[in-house]
Amino acid sequence: MSAIPNIWTEEAYLAFERSSEIRHEHLNGRIYAMTGGTPNHNLISGNAYASLHSQLRDQPNRVYGSDQRVKVKRTGLNTYPDISVVWDTPQFANDTLLNPIVLIEVLSPSTEAYDRGKKFQHYRELESLQEYILISQSSHRVERYSRQSDGKWVLSDVIGLDASLELPSIQCRLALADVYAKVTLEDENSESS
Repeated sequence: MSAIPNIWTEEAYLAFERSSEIRHEHLNGRIYAMTGGTPNHNLISGNAYASLHSQLRDQPNRVYGSDQRVKVKRTGLNTYPDISVVWDTPQFANDTLLNPIVLIEVLSPSTEAYDRGKKFQHYRELESLQEYILISQSSHRVERYSRQSDGKWVLSDVIGLDASLELPSIQCRLALADVYAKVTLEDENSESS
């Protein structure tokens, strides 16, 4: 992501964003162009979205894809997670989601450090957030950070196509075989060459 110069009010950012062909994050008066996803990124994100949507179809919950903007009110960050899940009734301000219970990011080499670090710091300020999921593009691995009753975050992860990740906050399960369906990892390409 690269910063676009100038200081932007949130209102100016939202007006600009609605007419822009690419997405931007907004924080502290700056906007940052977001990079596009690779074919693997898009497959993984789509597979995870499809799995959750199918499991939650008859529930009052909502699953949103990467075009749904989320705002962290406490820090002012406006961003676009790969997947957002709301338990029951979504809350919006200017078509921006305020109360996700689960956020999912598919890790990319260019954004992995940000997704694990600063972005997660912002996300932890969402009172509604109970689980933060990171999905690898380089191995069959999914990490889950879950908020504990004392406010601490605990990491658990699952590895391998035969593994599944439970998401207790939304009563769902992500099977890695489903998440990685039709995905050829970089390491698999180099092993077969």
